[in-house]
Amino acid sequence: MATATGHQGNVGIDSADDRAHTFSWVGLLIGWYCAAAAMDMAAITRVLRKLSQEIVYALEHAMKTPIRLALSLVIATMPFSVDGAESDLANLETCAACHGANGISVAAGIPNLAGQKENYLSGQLSAFKEGTRENTLMNAIASQLDDDEIETLAAYFSSRQGASDGDAQSQVPAQVAMGNISFPDDYQSRLTVYRTVDYPAPRNEVRFNYANETALAAARADQPLPDGSFLLVANFSGVLGEDGNPITGPDGHFLPGDPVSFTAAAREPGWGDAIPALLRNENWHFNSFMADGTPNTGSQANCLACHVPRADTSYLFTHAELTETAKQEN
Repeated sequence: MATATGHQGNVGIDSADDRAHTFSWVGLLIGWYCAAAAMDMAAITRVLRKLSQEIVYALEHAMKTPIRLALSLVIATMPFSVDGAESDLANLETCAACHGANGISVAAGIPNLAGQKENYLSGQLSAFKEGTRENTLMNAIASQLDDDEIETLAAYFSSRQGASDGDAQSQVPAQVAMGNISFPDDYQSRLTVYRTVDYPAPRNEVRFNYANETALAAARADQPLPDGSFLLVANFSGVLGEDGNPITGPDGHFLPGDPVSFTAAAREPGWGDAIPALLRNENWHFNSFMADGTPNTGSQANCLACHVPRADTSYLFTHAELTETAKQEN
C-alpha cells in the first residue's frame, strides 16, 4: 500500500472510495468559499476557521503533500470588508481609529493587532467587556460588543499581515482626527468658570473648567447640552512661594501662573455623523492645545471613548458642577 506522511504518522490511499472521500472534502471547501462570496462572508468565514483543522487533517490523510499552508492562506485571504459596509465588520472603523484598519496602530504607545493569535484577541476583548481586564478606553468600547462581534474582529485582525518594521504606523483616520475646534483667545471674558481644582505636588497646578452660555442655560433648565455648547479645561502652573509650595488666593485655590495646556469640547450639527458608532458622543468633538493655544494634532479617539459611558450626563464628567454653578447664577 502506498504511504504518505500526514499529521499523525503514516496514512495512505489505495481505493476509489478514499479518492472520492478526498474530493468530497475539497468540494465542501469550495462550496463554502463560493457561498461566502454571495452571503454573510464574516459569519461563514468564522465557521470555516473552526472547520479548517478537520479539513486539513482529512486532506492530508488522502493526499501525499501537506496542504495546511495553502488552506490557511485561502481562509485568511477571504474578502472581509474593511470599510464598515458589512454588518459583521461595522465596528472595524472604531478599532481602526487607534489600531489601524489593517491592525498596524496609529501611535507608538498603542499595540498592533495584525497577525496576533485569534484566541488571544478574542480573550482580551472578552476580558475588557467583562471588566476582568481594566482599561478605561477599552472597557468602554468592548462593553458595547456582543460575542459574535468580538469573534469577528479577532478573526479579522489575526488574518492581517504583521508589521515588517517595528516603527511602522498607520495614519489617524480623518473622521477621528482633531481639528474642528479653534482655540478661543477670548475665553476668559466669554466663558464662565464653573469648577476649580488644585493639584498639589508634584504637579503644583490649578485647573479651571469653563462653559459658554449655551451649555449653562441647558444645565440650568435640567436639559441635555445642545449643539452650540462649548467647554474648555484650562491647566495652569501654580504660583510658588519662597517655601516652594503653591500660594493660595482669596478663593482658597492656588494662584494661577503660566498656562500649561488646554482641552476643548464642543458640539455642532452634524459633527458626530462621521464618528464611528462605538466612539460617537452625539455631536461632541474634542481638541487639545498647547500652552500658547496651538492645537495638537492626532486622534480624539481616546477622549471620545473615555466619555462614551457618560451619555446620561451629556457625555460630561463634570455635569453636576456645571448644573450647580448654572443654577447659582440664575
